[in-house]
Amino acid sequence: MEPLSRTVEALLFLSAEPVTESELAEACECEPEDLGAALEELRAAYAPGARGLEVRELAGGWTLATTAESEAAARRLLAKPRTPPLSPAQAETLAIVAYLQPVSRPEITRIRGVSADSAAGTLLERGLIEESGRSPFGAVLYRTTPLFLRLFGMVSLDDLPDVAEWDPSPEEEADLRERLLRAGEARAGAQPATQGGPEDEPVDGEDPGDDPAGEEPPHDEPPADD
Repeated sequence: MEPLSRTVEALLFLSAEPVTESELAEACECEPEDLGAALEELRAAYAPGARGLEVRELAGGWTLATTAESEAAARRLLAKPRTPPLSPAQAETLAIVAYLQPVSRPEITRIRGVSADSAAGTLLERGLIEESGRSPFGAVLYRTTPLFLRLFGMVSLDDLPDVAEWDPSPEEEADLRERLLRAGEARAGAQPATQGGPEDEPVDGEDPGDDPAGEEPPHDEPPADD
């Protein structure tokens, strides 16, 4: 391995965070072209399956990372309390910020239908989102951080899955709507009405549009945030 490649290898080993190419070139006092050749040599030396480490490009920089095969053994060796997983509210909020950034809390609240204050606060504390200025109305705007890219294994936000992949077909949308309606009826304590049966016929003197019980079915309360 060339001396420059060995130096870059040492720098990546020493750094706990991904190192950008400009930082590596400055530290090594080399030209970008020479650095690129050194990185290519390192990537070949750490090709998948060759070692327990690999050279990966993450969050706009380069890092030495363990391979997926060694993850279980590494967890056993370095066992410690794990960071709590994201709650559904936090995951929803993080997804909205990732796709719509910069975005404000009022906008997140309108999209989710419930307050986003608690979820956004937790994401701020965990370093997954950060403030990114203010909207014309004075609301704080939020964006994702490099830590978000690193934890989710992405080089940039361009690696986010295309939301069009989850657009349902008309048949899937109709099926989903029917399932949601049945679930809502079950929660409200009502039985789904059958079509074409004698139960559908109105009783003499009864308006078909009236509720036999004389009152509207109960509505679900909006879900709590966290």
